[in-house]
Amino acid sequence: MLTDDMQVVYECPDALTDVITHYCPGCTHGVIHRLIAEVLDEMGIREKTIGVAPVGCSVFIYNYFDCDFAQAAHGRAPAMATGLKRVHPDRVVFTYQGDGDLAAIGTAEIIHAAARGENISVFFVNNAVYGMTGGQMAPTTLPGMKTTSSPTGRDVELAGFPLRVSELLAQMTGAAYVVRRSVHDPGNINKTKKAIRNALNVQLNQAGFSLVEILSSCPTNWGTSALDALKFVKEQMLPFYPLGDYKVADSAKSFIVG
Repeated sequence: MLTDDMQVVYECPDALTDVITHYCPGCTHGVIHRLIAEVLDEMGIREKTIGVAPVGCSVFIYNYFDCDFAQAAHGRAPAMATGLKRVHPDRVVFTYQGDGDLAAIGTAEIIHAAARGENISVFFVNNAVYGMTGGQMAPTTLPGMKTTSSPTGRDVELAGFPLRVSELLAQMTGAAYVVRRSVHDPGNINKTKKAIRNALNVQLNQAGFSLVEILSSCPTNWGTSALDALKFVKEQMLPFYPLGDYKVADSAKSFIVG
């Protein structure tokens, strides 16, 4: 309870609903949800925003955001977002996708959305495993990383190398803003929030396709504590997936902050 000498410095964003999420303890999906919600509130665009839910851990994301949402079939979020944006060009349209949804079954969808320069924003959560179905090897699983379907570690001679999605999409002529961020510590959480704002600002100014890849932890499927999972992101994922700006096109430069 607040007293007269107390001041509210942090409260739940209006763009989030008062609902308990289904995510596992220590999962950083909740952190990313909050960042997106804060940006929607701060930019004053919640009422004209349409999110597209994927198939994966965040399949119920529409329950947690107080804005319009559509549910896409597995991997098809960019295609649905394309249709929504073309029919409603005045709306802000974003997809929220995991590495299975975006980088496996949805690889063609995301590549061609970027190649076409669709004026949508994509928030891509990379936790290196299939989270919803039990922690199997994903396209982003690190070399040698153990999962339920690669118990001795990912063998690149058998399974190939992981996809580096940001580096791949940065090659698309239609991509305007492609960056990789992380939420493993407070400093990087703040940088991720700036990138989310930049991606939406690029869209609002019709500068083209934008994507923010976000390295995220999965303590349940990694078989670690929440703190050790954050340490894994820093020590194991960052060397293979370096943070940075992979493409800021001339069309987007004047709309980028920080």
